[in-house]
Amino acid sequence: MTLRAPVRRYSDAFLAFALGVEVVCAALGGRRWYRARHLAPARLALRRERVVVPDLPDGLAGLRLAQLSDLHAGRYLGRGDLRAAVDAVNAFEPDVVALTGDFVSHHWSDALALVDDLARLAPRRACVAVFGNHDYRDRAEGRIAEAFAAAGVRVLRDECLRVDTGAGVLALVGLEDLEEAKRVDLDAARADVQPGDVEVVLCHHPAGGPRLARPGCALVLSGHTHGVQVDLPFLRRFGPAHPGLRLTHGATTQLVSRGVGVVGLPLRVGAPAEVVLVELAREGAA
Repeated sequence: MTLRAPVRRYSDAFLAFALGVEVVCAALGGRRWYRARHLAPARLALRRERVVVPDLPDGLAGLRLAQLSDLHAGRYLGRGDLRAAVDAVNAFEPDVVALTGDFVSHHWSDALALVDDLARLAPRRACVAVFGNHDYRDRAEGRIAEAFAAAGVRVLRDECLRVDTGAGVLALVGLEDLEEAKRVDLDAARADVQPGDVEVVLCHHPAGGPRLARPGCALVLSGHTHGVQVDLPFLRRFGPAHPGLRLTHGATTQLVSRGVGVVGLPLRVGAPAEVVLVELAREGAA
């Protein structure tokens, strides 16, 4: 099965205007402002989610996943700016860290500024990632994957990583981006998922959630929308539609992260930068 999402395109004039705004804001100290206003420990939101999974194996009850999304390294986020986010993730002591795309703003090399921070992530079992629409700039996403691999982050490109805890298996399925990838092959991504596995899908674009839901798929982790980023009547229309923070598709839960970074303006209104902290639970557990 091939999944796609409608691709948003902006006029050249709008893109030139947005770039000009970004350059001016950066020159006026946009990165320092954003780090102090939105990424400082007291400002960063820690969003805690409990996901009840039918027939969850005893060995996976209480399993913890931490999600970071939409980092957007570039003029507003650089080396060292993820310190508080990484510290928050590590303090949660997750079994798995999931990075759900949009690591760059304009060029693939923006992602290199993230490597040192991402290398500090210390999950018990796995650190995995998928690409977002921004990460296909210059069609050099393979170079991002190589740089992340050196930091201990495995990018899943329509593939599955099975994590065997000894008392249950977590199948981490990662999809290419639904907008910008040349191809998204869900059948290939799920080929290694076995009956009885608890499936968690990383899919940057939230539009994939309803089509990914199925028995055995406990969770879909998405980003992309920034939670609107600037939730004001005129400005909210410039970003992608935000379907909500938590959605239910049958037995599958979808969590949509508001992300860590920004595009356009070094500003968030009504949509804090956040780390998503998830715990899996059995039905009927207190």
